[in-house]
Amino acid sequence: MKLSVLIPVYNEDKTISVLLDKILSVKLIGNSSIEIIVINDYSTDNTKQVVEEYIKDHSDSHIRLYNQDFNQGKGAAIHIGIQKASGSHIIIQDADLEYNPEEYNILLQPVVDGFADVVYGSRFMGGNPHRILFFWHSIGNKFLTSLSNMLTNLNLTDMETCYKLFDAQILKKLNLKEKRFGFEPEVTAKISRIPNIRVYEVGISYYGRTYVDGKKIGWRDGIHAIYCILRYNIFS
Repeated sequence: MKLSVLIPVYNEDKTISVLLDKILSVKLIGNSSIEIIVINDYSTDNTKQVVEEYIKDHSDSHIRLYNQDFNQGKGAAIHIGIQKASGSHIIIQDADLEYNPEEYNILLQPVVDGFADVVYGSRFMGGNPHRILFFWHSIGNKFLTSLSNMLTNLNLTDMETCYKLFDAQILKKLNLKEKRFGFEPEVTAKISRIPNIRVYEVGISYYGRTYVDGKKIGWRDGIHAIYCILRYNIFS
């Protein structure tokens, strides 16, 4: 078993090295190996140089860097990562330290036990710590998740979570189109239509950022998420 960690990154030169350190320190269950694929979405800071230097200093680690020729969005970066991934399973990892790589094993457990094809890490279930931030963000997230659930007939608590673990063969067969933050509702809609798909959800921690800290998602992304939920569940 091999886990491919996809890291779409845009202007995260202050956090990416810390994140890579955290990932390399993880000891995966089930004798699983790991590869790290960083997709730089045309960052305007020193992200590219920082990752290149990190790879030179860790030449024995399985880290690859791909650079976009222009800024295309998180979803487009993930598409590149999916194409390049060689692992049996794929997980999405943001570069901003909001999610803790030490919890990969929590998501892997249902897979290793032979129960799951897809595992979502929920910020809204379980007893793990999460930072208290924006009330209206949480209301918006619950609304989007509920709307998605109504149309997919899944019973998720956190559709918009970053931490999604997939069987690579399943994910590679999906015709994904969304280039920005619409990836979450699109991939959820499309996996829900796969016959006999086994979707699990586990509780994870969440160390959220404020906009001062560099958080990028905004209300326009929420509006687009509604569009994507309707498009990929009803009109697709």
